[in-house]
Amino acid sequence: MKDWILENSFDFEGREVRWGVQGQGKAIVIVHGTPWSSFNLRHLIKGLSDEYKVYYFDLLGYGHSDKSENDVSLGIQNKVLAALIDFWKLEHPIAIGHDFGGTTVLRAHLLDKKPYKKLVVIDPVAISPWGSPFFNHVNKHEEAFSGMPDYIHEAIVETYIKTAAYKKLNKKTIEGIIKPWKGEKGKAAFYRQIAQANSKYTDEIQDKYRTINTPTLILWGENDQWIPVEKGIKLSKMIAGSQLKTIPNSGHLVIEEKYKELVIEIKRFIK
Repeated sequence: MKDWILENSFDFEGREVRWGVQGQGKAIVIVHGTPWSSFNLRHLIKGLSDEYKVYYFDLLGYGHSDKSENDVSLGIQNKVLAALIDFWKLEHPIAIGHDFGGTTVLRAHLLDKKPYKKLVVIDPVAISPWGSPFFNHVNKHEEAFSGMPDYIHEAIVETYIKTAAYKKLNKKTIEGIIKPWKGEKGKAAFYRQIAQANSKYTDEIQDKYRTINTPTLILWGENDQWIPVEKGIKLSKMIAGSQLKTIPNSGHLVIEEKYKELVIEIKRFIK
């Protein structure tokens, strides 16, 4: 499989954030979630960059970005996004976020006051409570998990990510997802980001959803077992005028399973 490479580097408070850009036209900023990386956005990036200039990056603690023993929580990711938007000199980009990426674009908008021309969230972690039993268990035993042999760790990651998909993932996709989490740094980073996950980061913005007046599209995998579509229905009621579109035969990893449908819906919404 051809390596997924982010050619550019941005310094955020002494920590490296890797980023890339493709295409020409109106600016789109697209943000991945957990335990994913910008690799999982490759289909959307390709599908959108034929008409738009698409900016993408790896969140702190993910993919090719800094994996040091520091803050990788949702509390810092919106600050990274806000800093990148300033660095790229984007005034009103179209913002797209999946999973934690959806939370990140929402937090940057509501807390850092970053204006968007339009907003698209895909199966976002937006409404408390959230967090699987696995998340909660790692929260309590992070050190024990990060000290496991590599082959057990990789088996855990593979088993975990498979539950995000409605249909079977192909081998290349699985390898691409797991690759950033391999090795001592990758292994520690995987459990670190789970251990730092906390609903307080959505609690502090939930009441502000009603203030959003940016045109908003909510896309949801109809068979999402991680965050059920009922959360999407609730979110659509909280954001006035928002559109909710469910994607059949897809799970939380709809960005891999039904990316063609997502590109069609996003382009239709933008236009």
